[in-house]
Amino acid sequence: MSKFLFSLLACLLSAGLAPAEDGLRVVSYNVWYGFTKVPERKAAYLKWMKAQEPDVVSLQELNGYTADKLKADAAAWGHGHSAILKEDGFPTGISSRFPIEDVRRFREGFHHGQLRVLIKGIYFYVIHLHPSNWETRGREADLILADIESLPKGAEVMLVGDFNTFAAADRTHYAHGKLEPFFGKRDEKYKEKNLRDGKLDYSVIAKFTDAGMVDLEHAKRGKDYHFTGSFPTKIKKPGDHGNARRLDYVFAGPALARRVTRAEVVADDTTWKLSDHLPVIIDL
Repeated sequence: MSKFLFSLLACLLSAGLAPAEDGLRVVSYNVWYGFTKVPERKAAYLKWMKAQEPDVVSLQELNGYTADKLKADAAAWGHGHSAILKEDGFPTGISSRFPIEDVRRFREGFHHGQLRVLIKGIYFYVIHLHPSNWETRGREADLILADIESLPKGAEVMLVGDFNTFAAADRTHYAHGKLEPFFGKRDEKYKEKNLRDGKLDYSVIAKFTDAGMVDLEHAKRGKDYHFTGSFPTKIKKPGDHGNARRLDYVFAGPALARRVTRAEVVADDTTWKLSDHLPVIIDL
C-alpha cells in the first residue's frame, strides 16, 4: 500500500497537481496629483482598486497625502499595511495585504526620491523617475541598480512604477515619428532634456534589461496585443500631451518573471478617465 501511495503522489506531482505557490497581485498606478485636480473621481478610484483585489499596490504622485491618508485609502481596498516616501512634492507610496518590512527611503540623487520595502520576501522599489531629463533618469537608474547589488545574494526584486521613459521593445509603436517633434518643442520651450540628440532615449530602460531584469508586461504580450501605451489617457487636462507611450513598467528578476501569469496595462472604460496614466496589473 505504501508503494502505491508513493507512486500515486509521484504521478500527481509530475502532472502539476501539487499545491501551487501562493498567488500575488501587484497593481501600479500613477494617480495624477493624488486626485487633487479631480477630487470627484476619488470615490470611483477607490471602488476600482477594491474590485481588483490587489495584494500589493504601488502608487505615484500622492500629492497632498500623509501617512494617515494613505493608510485610509489602503483600508478601503482591504490593506492593513502602508508606507509613504514623504509628505511633500510628489510622494510615492505602497500598500499591502501583508506586513511591510525593511522600509528604506532615499532622497539623495533622486528627483522625487526612492522608496524600497520588503513584502513576502520580495524587495519592492516604488519607481518615479525624473519627468523630463533622460540624463537624470539614467543616474537614478544607476543608483537603483547599485542598491539592488547591495541586497542579500539571491534576493527577489520588483521595480514597480512610472519610469517616465521609453523601452526599445516599443520602438515600432513610435515609428510614426510624432513624439520627437512634440518633445523637441518641450525641450526648447521649457529647457527640458527629453530627447537625446533629437531622438527618443531608450538607454534608461536598457540599463535594467542589461542587468537581467525582465519587462513583465512586454514579456506577456500575446498575438492579440494592442498597444495603448500607459499615458496619456482620455482624461481632460490643459495642453497637448502627445501621442500614446508606455511610461509605466514592472520589472523583476528571471525567477519571479517565470511565475507571472498576467501582466498588462489596463485600459478600460473606467481607467481611461480616472487618472492621466493607466494602471499596470501583474499576477504571480
